[in-house]
Amino acid sequence: MSDHHTDMARAAAADVPEVSLAESSLLEEARKNTGLDDFGDPVFEEGLRRLLDSLEREAQLNPVGRLIAHGEVLRHLENRLRVTADWHRWPEIGEVAIEQPIFVVGLPRTGSTTLHDLLAQAPDNRVPLTWECHRPSPPPERATYESDPRIAESQAHIDMTSGALIPEFKAIHPMGALLAQECLMLQAFDFSSIIFTNQFRIPSYQRWMEEVDLHPSFASHRRQLQYMQWRCPGERWALKSTGHLWGLGALFDTYPDAKVVMTHRDPVKLIASHCSLVSMACSMGSDQVDDEEIGRQWSQTWEGAMRSGIAYRESGAAPPDSFFDMHFADFVKDPVAMVGRIYEHFGLDLSSADAQRMSDFLVDNPPGKHGKHRYTPERFGLDPAEERERYRFYQEYYGVASDS
Repeated sequence: MSDHHTDMARAAAADVPEVSLAESSLLEEARKNTGLDDFGDPVFEEGLRRLLDSLEREAQLNPVGRLIAHGEVLRHLENRLRVTADWHRWPEIGEVAIEQPIFVVGLPRTGSTTLHDLLAQAPDNRVPLTWECHRPSPPPERATYESDPRIAESQAHIDMTSGALIPEFKAIHPMGALLAQECLMLQAFDFSSIIFTNQFRIPSYQRWMEEVDLHPSFASHRRQLQYMQWRCPGERWALKSTGHLWGLGALFDTYPDAKVVMTHRDPVKLIASHCSLVSMACSMGSDQVDDEEIGRQWSQTWEGAMRSGIAYRESGAAPPDSFFDMHFADFVKDPVAMVGRIYEHFGLDLSSADAQRMSDFLVDNPPGKHGKHRYTPERFGLDPAEERERYRFYQEYYGVASDS
């Protein structure tokens, strides 16, 4: 961690209250804060216990990190209590149809976030915005979707955490209450999400995430889409997550008519970029960030994800035309034209008005708007030649070119 971050963490730690990461304490605090006691399907309990155990034993949290972890876990528990109560109050939410959702799935740093943001510009595409994932209850309503007070609460949370401790994080991954959010946040509802492993050093939890059956997580994912769509519908959902590479079988079992855009980029380039993101995020809550350890872990992790994705494609379990492969090099040449190709592949029409909205978004959000993201494989103990060989199978299978 840089001296700047260290100084900020020490200054912040001086006024940080001690908090507990004990399961019983967090559950009781969530009950007290909401006045509710039904957490819904107990399937979340294993993920919660594994996460808390890994946070205590492995994350090397400083006082600020413990406070951040405590706040995140508590928020998800409170959300479970409130959403479960809403489901009991309005059981008709379960009748909402989810049809032909689009999923952007691929490795990190492959243009998937920009693609998701472009899809969000089309009014027919319903995307989960950060604010409604941050505090989903009560169900969002179309009439107040752009003025809901939770928007300001969510933005304040972003500004107080990553915005204050690591302002340069925006150069890697733009964040905002009104930006499209990944499914990682939805799956955090059940504590089965790699969003936590992007924030904290929790290798045991990560290994569990790579092996756990994700069918329960996707069943909950579908219920959350129904919940958000009930009073604020769209023609179709446009969703995104890197973590879905481990769960394509569960994804298609849950959404048989899903349309999947798989994003691709030179793996040596993207692994180093993602390691930079993880290192910076972990520095918010720990004074002991080992960049070479991050390199080893995530290089192995994404290799496994690549192999999992290829194995599912090879199985033929989903129709080949359910997939569209998007290469980063082609995307950056003309992003809106690429969206047009994706629409055409899936039998959708990209209107001139929607294409203009997407073009306007790109003008307002040019590359490097929040600064230059600088990183090298060597910083994370990664030898480019060795990594190139490690991922050769991936580049050959998808025809992914190496960056110059």
